[in-house]
Amino acid sequence: MKSSAQVVVIGGGVVGCAVLYHLTKAGWTDVMLLERKELTSGSTWHSAGGMHTLNGDPNVAKLQQYTVQLYQEIERISGQDCSIHLPGGLLLADTDVRMDFLRMAQARGRYLGMDLELLSPREAQALFPLLDPDCFVGAMYDPVEGHVDPSGVTRAYAIAARMAGAEVHRNTWVTGLDQRPDGTWDVHVDGGTTIHAEHIVNAGGLWAREVGRMIGIELPVLAMEHMYLVTEDMPEVAANMAATGKEMAMAMDFGGEIYIRQEGGGMLLGTYEQACVPWSPRETPWDFGAQLLKPDLERLTPELEVAFRHYPAMATVGIRRVVNGPFTFSPDGNPLVGPVPGIRNCWVACGVMAGLSQGGGVGLALATWMTEGDPGMDIWAMDVARYGPYATIGYTNAKVRENYARRFRITFPNEELPAARPLHTTPIHDRLTAANAVWGAAYGLEHALWFQAPGKPPTEEVTFRRSNAWDRVAAECTAVREGVGLIETANFAKYRVTGPGAAGWLSGLLTNRLPKVGRIVLTAMLNPQGRIVGEFTVARAGEEEFFLFGSQAAETHHRRWFLDHLPTDGSVAFRVLGLGLVGLSVAGPRARDVLQSVTDTDLSPEAFRFMDFRSVDVGMIPCRIGRLSYTGELGYELWVAPEYQRALFDLLMAAGAPHGIRLFGLRALMSLRLEKSFGTWFREY
Repeated sequence: MKSSAQVVVIGGGVVGCAVLYHLTKAGWTDVMLLERKELTSGSTWHSAGGMHTLNGDPNVAKLQQYTVQLYQEIERISGQDCSIHLPGGLLLADTDVRMDFLRMAQARGRYLGMDLELLSPREAQALFPLLDPDCFVGAMYDPVEGHVDPSGVTRAYAIAARMAGAEVHRNTWVTGLDQRPDGTWDVHVDGGTTIHAEHIVNAGGLWAREVGRMIGIELPVLAMEHMYLVTEDMPEVAANMAATGKEMAMAMDFGGEIYIRQEGGGMLLGTYEQACVPWSPRETPWDFGAQLLKPDLERLTPELEVAFRHYPAMATVGIRRVVNGPFTFSPDGNPLVGPVPGIRNCWVACGVMAGLSQGGGVGLALATWMTEGDPGMDIWAMDVARYGPYATIGYTNAKVRENYARRFRITFPNEELPAARPLHTTPIHDRLTAANAVWGAAYGLEHALWFQAPGKPPTEEVTFRRSNAWDRVAAECTAVREGVGLIETANFAKYRVTGPGAAGWLSGLLTNRLPKVGRIVLTAMLNPQGRIVGEFTVARAGEEEFFLFGSQAAETHHRRWFLDHLPTDGSVAFRVLGLGLVGLSVAGPRARDVLQSVTDTDLSPEAFRFMDFRSVDVGMIPCRIGRLSYTGELGYELWVAPEYQRALFDLLMAAGAPHGIRLFGLRALMSLRLEKSFGTWFREY
């Protein structure tokens, strides 16, 4: 074993080996993988091996397409059989609503170049003879779905990487990680050996948390027990093979939370059961290896009852074996990939629940990010920086359980999931709740989506069509366009930058010229490849003092970029304000009248111009006010310390009452800004 390497990858599952392979493919060949026991001995070895191309995020879907197409390449390069089966896959809808979802999925897939076809139940039965067509209203067929041998794929990645110069060391347990002052790493392994590495990659799988704790971070991942069963040989399978010469298509059944495919002469059936169980929620035992957990088919009873109705032959066949093994999930079910915020040369590739569908894409994105400074595409849905300090062990446990139980359930465009809420609230949360707010959440913080009529429950019907929110949101929009409205603005990320080097530093990061003192500009922040890293409202409070406002969901993402580029000479101080600064925005043709009635500061258009930024006393409350509004109407954003927010809210509502002021929420804001053609990062660009 060498004493140094450019990169040490920790973890020898399919993801770690995929990262290793892609690093060598990108030209970094001084790379090493360390596996505690044998390759695949965490979750990979007992995976059902399914691979799918469809994903709710289009860029993740592209990476899944890449993964599926990659298997023939690594099989050819390595000479290792990956047991690639491509019988195609069906998504089965047993209700009209689920069929609507498939129509949407087909449209999205075709945009991505996927050859997806909507089928009748009878057409689906021709591809999967076990199903009862009377139980379904339709299906969607993807011809490139299939399954592979997880161990074969992992070995193929490892062999191909070794052929390019990488080293793979099994039975090599990483016991500690220490960072040197220059940002490089000492990787300690059992037996007393230390390897010096420029970069480390945590691909620890079931042990990703434990590896993270070696460097003082808590990754939001949780292992869940997951079961599938394999049947005895079935005459129906033999008959289909004899008639068609090929295996049945795979199937995913929304109605039963079921996936099912042919396995030899029988069938493999797995479920994402509602009675789900976390495994080892606090820490993963280091002595756990290629082991299975005790099966508990009683937990699967509701899902199996659906399976027996939908696939009658399954009700009488014998069970050959039941597999129960742990897999890791992040709170939203997507991987955690990328550079760890605030820690140099430290990368993660973990929480990859669908490793056989996503492992290749994760390896490509991370290797590109490491070697070129950018992942090559927008992979926000997988970025480890999409989570912040709010993602505690308790939060992760609640959200993972929710996500697991919803694995094959539709999440509607207007649906807000309830687990781990409310968690983070502002001082006026009770005021808005009393006004019948319908709440959403982002980055752990509650925000008002819209306001229900008095006396009606503050809930929204989930649907692909117009919900009960439609008329209420329309009325909120009208109030802002024709009168005046008030919205909370706490759900922005807020930063304060000060120091003699602040202006020069920000000028090098942002695309627009910095504003003069007392003024505001809107600007993007780009990486060296010219891709957007963030978009900000920049307000200059003094020669050496700036406030930046951006997307709240990207707070950790922004912080990572700022800290990675912060001067080391002490000339710039960068601070994340979080809820240390909260706000309200008053907008609409009568906004000036409302605000002028509670301040002595002249707010006339000549005295307080569009994009001005000033310190103003509103009543007795010290505020920083910017004259702008994301609604596109006349508006003012008022920023205060949190201890003043309740008083400011009460003051503005009282001052606005004679003008018919109305509370409005995020839904109305999004509608109003679209009417003004105000694009936003993550949505339009």
